Amino acid sequence: MPKYLILLLVITIISCKNQSENKMSENKFTNNLINETSPYLLQHAHNPVDWHAWNNETLELAKKENKLILISIGYSSCHWCHVMEHESFESEEVAAVMNQNFINIKVDREERPDIDQIYMNAVQLMTGKGGWPLNCIALPDGRPIWGGTYFPKENWIDALQQLSKMYKEKPSEVLDYAEKLTEGIKNSDLVPLNNKILEFTVSDLNVTVKEWQQYMNFELGGRMGAPKFPMPNNYQFLLRYATQANDSTILNYVNTSLTKMAYGGIYDQIGGGFSRYSVDKKWHIPHFEKMLYDNGQLVSLYSEAYQATKNQLYKNTVYQTLEFIERELTNKEGAFYSSLDADSINKDNKLEEGAYYVWTIEELKTILGEDYNLFSDYYNINEYGFWEHDNYVLIRTKSDIEIAQLHHISLKDVELKVQHWKKILLIQRNKKETPRLDDKSLTSWNALMLKGYIDAYKVFNDQHFLDIAIKNATFIQTKQLQENGSLNHNYKNGQSTINGYLEDYATVIDAYISLYEATLNEKWLTTSKQLADYSFDHFYDSERAMFYFTSDEDQNLITRKMEIEDNVIPASNSIMAKNLFMLSHYYSNSYYLKVSKQMLHNIKERTEKYASGYSNWLQLACNFTGEFYEIAIAGNSAFEKLNEINKKYIPNKLIAGSTSNSNIPLMQGRFSENETLIYLCVDGACQLPQENTENALSQLNIKF
Repeated sequence: MPKYLILLLVITIISCKNQSENKMSENKFTNNLINETSPYLLQHAHNPVDWHAWNNETLELAKKENKLILISIGYSSCHWCHVMEHESFESEEVAAVMNQNFINIKVDREERPDIDQIYMNAVQLMTGKGGWPLNCIALPDGRPIWGGTYFPKENWIDALQQLSKMYKEKPSEVLDYAEKLTEGIKNSDLVPLNNKILEFTVSDLNVTVKEWQQYMNFELGGRMGAPKFPMPNNYQFLLRYATQANDSTILNYVNTSLTKMAYGGIYDQIGGGFSRYSVDKKWHIPHFEKMLYDNGQLVSLYSEAYQATKNQLYKNTVYQTLEFIERELTNKEGAFYSSLDADSINKDNKLEEGAYYVWTIEELKTILGEDYNLFSDYYNINEYGFWEHDNYVLIRTKSDIEIAQLHHISLKDVELKVQHWKKILLIQRNKKETPRLDDKSLTSWNALMLKGYIDAYKVFNDQHFLDIAIKNATFIQTKQLQENGSLNHNYKNGQSTINGYLEDYATVIDAYISLYEATLNEKWLTTSKQLADYSFDHFYDSERAMFYFTSDEDQNLITRKMEIEDNVIPASNSIMAKNLFMLSHYYSNSYYLKVSKQMLHNIKERTEKYASGYSNWLQLACNFTGEFYEIAIAGNSAFEKLNEINKKYIPNKLIAGSTSNSNIPLMQGRFSENETLIYLCVDGACQLPQENTENALSQLNIKF
């Protein structure tokens, strides 16, 4: 090699080394998290705490040094995670205690829900409650001994010192407690096989919903008391139940809940999209983080609710939420980002919860001018809408029609005013420092948002929604679906990582089935079946007829969990059970149907005792109660017929269709070049096919 090239190479290496050192020197401390991609972990990369990521090397280090593991779990948009970081993890005093006595591990709960499940379960068993930040102390082998959520600095130091002392002085007592607690964790969600032959009846559903009613707030919607979480699947089930059981009381409750949520401060009245939850009972003051999984499911919910009621508010909510998703949480590849932080920089250049979203009277008067009085009535810039520190969170209490009548102006004028206000206030708001973005893409959350776009397309027949849906579905297929048939969980900076969990398979299968119903493109249905078969191979426990959350190819943790209780996101097992029910009909697969029904049998008693925690399971129960229709459309005009069907709310059906010959069992032998026919079938038994959509639908029995 010529000398000048060698010299150039040396200079380049030195330059790169100096740049790296200069970058590191900008921060007083840098720990092992600097090499991670998770936005949450990177937030802690310059703490004085000697943080490590969860990996084999870190766990081996704990065993080698015989140190307790300190596991701290959170996520990037978590407000109290930021508070504890500032108070404790940025403190050199606290760091000295943690570094001397523990191997400190930071975990992003969104990247590693499997770890979060185990240690959340441990903390709940120990304290009766949980949340984030989640802090748990474990033996070097990972078995937990102590934990909690947020701790003030002095309490945190005191607890760590006591635990460290106990481990050194009384190791046998610590070991004994760890063994008992770990056994409790292993047994906490084991679902025994229910061999009883149980029927699913309308009376069962009636009793379940009646028991649930005592917890419903019929005036303000949602659950009684505060805080209030939007629970999309609760309302999807109740909407379906109210329709099929002809229960006007429950239907009114659902409409009240959806209206109050859309009117509330939990909904971003200016930019669209929902925050995580409200801290009060009237949906007013949110915990301001915006999560992809909430908004994906809420789009599905409001789309279905519009389909059932034709309430314009629900349509507006869908469109505005999707505008927000496209504007702020979508990348060029068609993937969706995870979340926006609750905190943002305020006028004093400090991080403050909600700073981006709140308004003062002075600001509003300056921006709105002569419109201020009307605006203040519309959005309650008054005692009802006041939050704190001269700040207001916008909240509605009146419909557009009520506002028009009250102010003696036309409804059209009100609508135009609202559009104008949103436009100018969004411009003004964008001048502020925007909340931090968590720019990783999670397969399961992407699938929930994908399903939201598909549901919106089905109801509103807006091609733009379908275009975005297909682009996202293609992203999942090309970036997250691996050659061996597995899915990866995480995507960031062009890299697909972390072996997928059951939630990834269940939600993608669900979304792809729905995309097939919207496009009649059989590749999405075929992929759904392939993913279901892969799930049987790597997640299924045949002895219990349930699926584990982690694959048999994953690293062993202290236990292997099963997710069965529906939360804000339905349990991966309940989604999978519904998927198998659907696939069993498409492919005439009796094994899928048998497993689906057995899974429902396994948790039936739980649904009766805690309906709101098993609402997705109850939707499956509805499929076995009354008639469930297979609607098959075959012919050149299949899409025209499909759009007509999608205008009607029919919760007890699936759709199959083709504009050519199809090999799907449900469609075989039904295509004709000369006519388009609609077949209505129940368990494979079909009525006479109909050319006219209205005639076909008149044969449906939606009621139980």
